[in-house]
Amino acid sequence: MGPCITSMLFGPKLSRRAALGIGAAALATPAVVHAKNLRWRMVTSWPKGRTGPGISAQRIVDRINAMSGGRLQIDLFAAGEIVPPFAVLDAISNGTVEMGHTASLYWQGRMPSAGFFTSVPFGLGPIEHQAWIELRDGQTLWDELYRPHGVRAFLAGNTGPSMGGWFRHKLNGVEDLKGMRLRVQGLGAEIYAKLGAVPMTVSAGDLLPALEKGTIDAAEFLAPATDLETGLPKYASFYYAPGFNKPNGASELLISLAAWETLSTDLRNIVMEACRAEHTLGLADAYQTNAAALTEILGRYPVSLQAFPRSVLDMAQSASTELLSEIASTSSLANRIVESYRKAQDDMRGWSALAADMARASIRTSSAAR
Repeated sequence: MGPCITSMLFGPKLSRRAALGIGAAALATPAVVHAKNLRWRMVTSWPKGRTGPGISAQRIVDRINAMSGGRLQIDLFAAGEIVPPFAVLDAISNGTVEMGHTASLYWQGRMPSAGFFTSVPFGLGPIEHQAWIELRDGQTLWDELYRPHGVRAFLAGNTGPSMGGWFRHKLNGVEDLKGMRLRVQGLGAEIYAKLGAVPMTVSAGDLLPALEKGTIDAAEFLAPATDLETGLPKYASFYYAPGFNKPNGASELLISLAAWETLSTDLRNIVMEACRAEHTLGLADAYQTNAAALTEILGRYPVSLQAFPRSVLDMAQSASTELLSEIASTSSLANRIVESYRKAQDDMRGWSALAADMARASIRTSSAAR
């Protein structure tokens, strides 16, 4: 009988105990390398494939699945397939699913400052908002706000600034808003309530039937591409701008804290980078598709593009200032969120105004050259 493999590799003096230890280690190594892959479920607040947030959710899933090499496999579910659109936070918090794609404005009923992580009336635009979250203390405050619910959140797509919405009748002033049943989400709903309107909560999937049947008088959703896909130009003739109530359109990816803790560092980085990439691509996508959609809407439907009356904007601005102070008074954390947001807005206001002026000048020069 020839020499054993242990003797050939380590010499004749290796003890039986050491040899058994080496053998056990060798057998254990492949078990780590070939550890069982994770399979998670992501629920959303959107119909499947919906322009903007629905597409963002799909792209995030596709990125994570590809970048992880299958070690973290995500299955995507549209609103209503597992949970209703406004139950995403609860589904993750109670462990029904591991992930969700939604918007923080849906949770302001239980967390008054949650809307700051989607959009604030007359507030930060998409790039300014991202700077607040990623380069200042926005993410830290967001983590603190959601921790009691057992979830954490990341920016995960952006539909850009919203339009003001679709109205059946022309607005001549604030008095025309009195008693108006308006589908509007987020902090903008509270602004409209202060102006005398009746805010209505209607999911994306139920929005068109509500406008068609007349159960609502007006509808604010997102921007031209999503509005066109939804069919809103069919049942309202007046399209208003600017969307003062939602100057930003940030989506969020929610992850169960318990599930997050099971991920290796590289898988966590993959999830975060997949979200960050979608914020950039989603915003670029929004600008391109909204430009084309607005042209189609105005050329295909008997729609009148309108600016909000000055009286509406002035009263809305005043109501927004009042609302932010009310939110700040709800808790010490809410106060810190409001103050941090306001500070970011103050610090970036000068450059943002100058950048906007340069963009307008570029558009005028380009148009004149044609």
